[in-house]
Amino acid sequence: MFDFVRKHMKVMQFLLFLLIVPSFVLFGLDGYNRFRDKAPPVARVAGHDVTQAEWDAAQKAEVQRARDTMPTVDVKLLDTPQARYATLERLVQQRVLAAAADKMRLVTTDARLAAELQQNPTIAALRKPDGSLDIERYRQLLALQGLTPAAFEAQVRADLSSRQVLLGVTESAFTPAAVANVGLDAFFERREVQVARFLPADFQAKVTVSEEDLQAFYKRNEARFRAPEQADIEYVVLDPEAIGKTLNISEADLRADYEQNAARYGAPEERRASHILIAAGKDQPQAERDKARARAEALLAEVRKAPARFAELAKQNSQDPGSAAKGGDLGFFARGAMVKPFEDAAFSLKKGEISDVVASDFGYHIIELTDIKPATIKPFEQVRGQVEADLRKQLAQRRFAEVADAFTNDVYEQADNLKAVADKLKLPLLTAKGVTRQPAPDAKGALANPKFLAALFSPDSLEKKRNTEAVEIGANQLVSGRVVSYTPAKTRPFEEVRDQVKALLVAERAAELARKEGMARLAEWKKDPAAASGLGAAVVISRTEAQGLAPAVVDAVMRVARGQMPSLVGVDLGSAGYVLARVNKVMPKEPLPATVERQNLQRYAELWSSEEARAYYELLKARFKAEILVPRPKPDETADGSGAAAQ
Repeated sequence: MFDFVRKHMKVMQFLLFLLIVPSFVLFGLDGYNRFRDKAPPVARVAGHDVTQAEWDAAQKAEVQRARDTMPTVDVKLLDTPQARYATLERLVQQRVLAAAADKMRLVTTDARLAAELQQNPTIAALRKPDGSLDIERYRQLLALQGLTPAAFEAQVRADLSSRQVLLGVTESAFTPAAVANVGLDAFFERREVQVARFLPADFQAKVTVSEEDLQAFYKRNEARFRAPEQADIEYVVLDPEAIGKTLNISEADLRADYEQNAARYGAPEERRASHILIAAGKDQPQAERDKARARAEALLAEVRKAPARFAELAKQNSQDPGSAAKGGDLGFFARGAMVKPFEDAAFSLKKGEISDVVASDFGYHIIELTDIKPATIKPFEQVRGQVEADLRKQLAQRRFAEVADAFTNDVYEQADNLKAVADKLKLPLLTAKGVTRQPAPDAKGALANPKFLAALFSPDSLEKKRNTEAVEIGANQLVSGRVVSYTPAKTRPFEEVRDQVKALLVAERAAELARKEGMARLAEWKKDPAAASGLGAAVVISRTEAQGLAPAVVDAVMRVARGQMPSLVGVDLGSAGYVLARVNKVMPKEPLPATVERQNLQRYAELWSSEEARAYYELLKARFKAEILVPRPKPDETADGSGAAAQ
């Protein structure tokens, strides 16, 4: 089928044109949207479906928000089945709270909406110097998110209404200190224990296995000795770095770029100044500022009479603690280092000149310009390498935008090889052997991207050895690959894994011997506590100070009732062995500073409030018949790049 499409591309385009255009005329976009919405829902709240498209849109928005907040975040961590499922859970929660707000008739007033928008730091940054909102920039910002001001404000209003649903629960949560201290004392309780460890390594010498044992273990656990499916591939990466290596930049272009951006390759002018500051902050009463100005004017008159005494007068009168002791010297500075009124005055003076009184937010300054360091430009020969690197990067970015569509089309239209597109765009044809569905621990670049690997192991790629589609693996980064050879998953022969089989079987039997020995000692010592001679020195543990004990051991120790001490408990740690612990007594709680105690009480109250809100939300889920219709992904499941990855 795909071969026919590729061979008759123009014919198919004409037929599609004849089919699609009339259908738009007859049914319109709404018809297509209704057709798309017939896909099985992924969740349902209050009788209303949550569609796959809505889930995809929510996930895309989540990823974009994360990128905006943390530009260096690894996007593949945000596109796992687990992350997508969490997005769906949040989407369902929004729908449940919105349904509850509607049912309770909770509304957000215009005044509350205006207050919320005023507190938004992004919107606050759009204000003009006079305090009014720059409406045009506001509209442009929202347009980038596909929103109009009315739609955005409706979203905010709905969100504020939904918040009110849980606000009544969280704000009314009450945890008296007496109740909180019971829970906190139990959590921070300390206990004295003695421990005996039965480690599998200590029992391995006692394990003997026959060839028949090894064969039987191998047959019972063949799945543990399967080699994963592997593919040898070739692939092409299109990104600005690869494009930059293909560019030929002439000497004339380099010199022209250098001349246009000469300031980038030099040091700006710097000036050295001293000043006398009479402090008067902008928030001080005007009378105080007037008084400070008068004092500055008097000092200026003294300086004008005896300019040589500037440093002496600065030491005696300047209220700038950082420079007064140095005679007011501020050292060299470039534009942008000082507040604007001071900078403007300093850069308008000639060397040796003294300014009039200059007002700033800090007070009143008298400035003496003591030196000037002119701006310098490094010669072309000295910065040629930097000029070339900068220009190559700039041109590569432009070139990427031009060739991205060609790359996408070429890897599809010439699907039986990648050499053609590599030669056409002068890109290296890369190869890799033993590629698996899961990224290798040391994989980098395209070979570490789950979407690209999923495309490589798709049926069309494996069975027909066709190029994958152009997969976006990062900002301005596309890749297409092709499977050259494929080896299905298979069970490795016994002879190949015999040593591994033996090691696993010996470890398993050693762990079993350790468990039996530990359980036998536990029974023996319970009958005769005086015989417990193999226990180690007493140590004090708590949930926050485990002293190297496994969490399961700490949990077992802390579960022993106070009235049953001293008491022996045994904990089977599986392949890590067996631990026997004698809980001797409860130790006094360590005193904590009052500030820490208050923080613990506050944290306990927050957790209590959070749990009450969660319980109330679970009640609302049942009331509004909220259900997620796709299964929760398994912990080891990885993204496959599709819209239904979590399914």
